[in-house]
Amino acid sequence: MASRGTSGRGRPAAKSSAAARGAPPARAKSSRGPRPATGSRQFNSRGGGRTGRVSSGDGPPKKPAKTLGGEQVEGRQAVRELLIAGRRKVREIWVASDLDENEVVGDIVALARHERVPVLEVSRRKLDAAARSEAPQGVIAFAAAIPEADFADLLKRRPGRAPFLVAVDGVTDPGNLGALLRCCDGAGVDGVVLPRHRAVHVTPTAAKAAAGAVEHVPMAVVGGLPAALARIKDAGIWVIGLDDASDRSLFDIGDLAVEGVCLVLGAEGTGLSRLVRERCDVIVSIPMRGRLSSLNVSAAAALATYEIARARVR
Repeated sequence: MASRGTSGRGRPAAKSSAAARGAPPARAKSSRGPRPATGSRQFNSRGGGRTGRVSSGDGPPKKPAKTLGGEQVEGRQAVRELLIAGRRKVREIWVASDLDENEVVGDIVALARHERVPVLEVSRRKLDAAARSEAPQGVIAFAAAIPEADFADLLKRRPGRAPFLVAVDGVTDPGNLGALLRCCDGAGVDGVVLPRHRAVHVTPTAAKAAAGAVEHVPMAVVGGLPAALARIKDAGIWVIGLDDASDRSLFDIGDLAVEGVCLVLGAEGTGLSRLVRERCDVIVSIPMRGRLSSLNVSAAAALATYEIARARVR
């Protein structure tokens, strides 16, 4: 097959230890209701974190940036990564009053103090009533929405590495989406493409399952996935669909994996839709050696993204 060129993005720099950021601040008791507060009085003159600041310069007002949701972040690891990433403003963090402080909770409190984010101690009952996932682990953060990546930017070629994208066709389970995003971050995926309709986006459950990956993996929302895949092909990127009905093995695409590639993952149960399948250059399957015929989408994403990542290390 003809080469389609190379591109890539750099990996994030190593994260510094939260312990070096300062001692944990004292927690203030709060009688506020479930709605997130916008900040504590002592921080009003200092801002509310290193992100989300808006200049008051002259000129016409800018259009509001497109966002993916994710304003409520639940779970210890997800909240810690929210603070470490620093991509968006964090207004306030709730910590359950009966929560035993461990290393992760200590990191959250220290990072929040460094970024001047209020940390409020609330009752477990109040925190659980405000939670929107099944197990918030005693920690909830209220933040600005996740900025949406520009689809055209994901297609741009950059020197040094071929692009590696993942497109999701109709995944509706937020836990599966979160786990999928976590796999994408680990495998070095450059961006994820989500359809606007008939698919889940970033909910508290998805963010918790992603364990912080929503802060690091660029995500673009497109009106129609078939049309988006056509644009990806026009940009010289191979589109590889994953479907358990295919006779061609995932392990046989090493020649394509080293070039620009977009892996397409289908919905739970139904797999790839007809139009999406027609837009793929190649359809492959994961060889199943046992009695089960398929894996769920997050497990399939883990195997497929790492197989592509392995083939690209040459």
